[in-house]
Amino acid sequence: MNLVPRPVPHLPRSFRWGVATAAYQIEGAAAEDGRTPSIWDTYSHTPGNTAGGDTGDTACDHYHRMPEDVALIKGLGVDTYRFSLSWSRLQPHGRGPANPKGVAFYDRLVDELLASGVTPWVTLYHWDLPQELEDAGGWPARDTAYRFADYAALAHDALGDRVAHWTTLNEPWCSAMLGYAYGDQAPGRRDFPAAVRAVHHLLLGHGLAAERVREAAHTRDHPLELGITLNLGTATPEHDTPEDRDACRRADGLGRRVYLDPLVKGVYPQDVVADLAAHHGAELPVRDGDLETISAPLDVLGVNFYRGTLFSGRTEDGALQDERGRPVTRAVERDLPRTAMDWEITPTALTDLLLSLQKEYGVPTVITENGAAFEDTVGADGEVHDADRTAYLADHIDAVAEARAQGADVRGYFAWSLLDNFEWSYGYAKRFGIVRVDYDTQLRTLKDSAKWYRDTIRLTREA
Repeated sequence: MNLVPRPVPHLPRSFRWGVATAAYQIEGAAAEDGRTPSIWDTYSHTPGNTAGGDTGDTACDHYHRMPEDVALIKGLGVDTYRFSLSWSRLQPHGRGPANPKGVAFYDRLVDELLASGVTPWVTLYHWDLPQELEDAGGWPARDTAYRFADYAALAHDALGDRVAHWTTLNEPWCSAMLGYAYGDQAPGRRDFPAAVRAVHHLLLGHGLAAERVREAAHTRDHPLELGITLNLGTATPEHDTPEDRDACRRADGLGRRVYLDPLVKGVYPQDVVADLAAHHGAELPVRDGDLETISAPLDVLGVNFYRGTLFSGRTEDGALQDERGRPVTRAVERDLPRTAMDWEITPTALTDLLLSLQKEYGVPTVITENGAAFEDTVGADGEVHDADRTAYLADHIDAVAEARAQGADVRGYFAWSLLDNFEWSYGYAKRFGIVRVDYDTQLRTLKDSAKWYRDTIRLTREA
């Protein structure tokens, strides 16, 4: 396959182009300069939790190679770099004063980006809760929301004079459900009612942090664009039957509406509240004033998109209830191309998602993550000819352009990820980067997808 870069229609000069990373996945230097363990340090060092027993101790060594990585970003021609702060590097105990050496690292990173003509876009939380806060109860405990607000204020105090774009949380569904309900990610707990409490406290933490950051930006007359990033997909019924439609309602309720409705409309969806009580014995611990705090207006909604899903309300054997007597919500596999994560490739679902977000919520969006893992190999010429990833990016960028053409207010697209990195529970076995990292030598190599992305951006801007 030879995908030739070309201008993308319907994307104006003001459209943002970026790349994205997360602190624990790339930084390394896990025990240097005052950083303390996060839940991901603990989780990855626990035998059996990650592929090959891999950890983020070194990762891409970005902490020591940051100027080289910023030069890569500049060379790609993107205008924005989305990265997360390590909470336990910036505020080692999850409370108390800032760590001067942690602040100094992010100071250097922001200054290096600005000097290179790249806009920094900060994510405050990308899953790496300080272990001390987990030991005190973690996100199921209400106090963690207040600790997060303090940390947000501290981070903005350090960087807000130069950083205007702030995301509070990355993918709270993953933090709550994968971390506390299913145990597939840090901290590895399996307690569904605790996960539901975490859902609310994550959203409350967002609202409290937004209050603190907005107040500080206003007081100091700093520019600010503030939002939250959710991982979102589409839920489509396998058949036009009541049980399949209801399965989609449940999937959409726990995957999308339980976050977006309180954020934008100031209410939790009542059908989701009823389902949680009836089928899981779980309750959202809402107190007076919480929803007003959570629903302060968003400047932008970050959308992380990887796939749409087909759902059935029956088991493969045709039963309407599972072994616990709960209604069935089953993802149906289709005969579609897949990534190395075994995720279906569904670019048209991204168009559908963006149009539905526009219709239902009306908040400007930016694609803060989109990308794919494939089984990359280094060719005899030393290059990585990743035509499958290039095609994936091309199809999804076209899907964004189509959504814009139909009226969706989509303002940017950030490729995930800049670098191959520590892919959470998958360790180093899965490669999402448009830049290859040789983990033995830390050599960075632009893949064909990176070159295509660079040239597509340039041609679209020139069109």
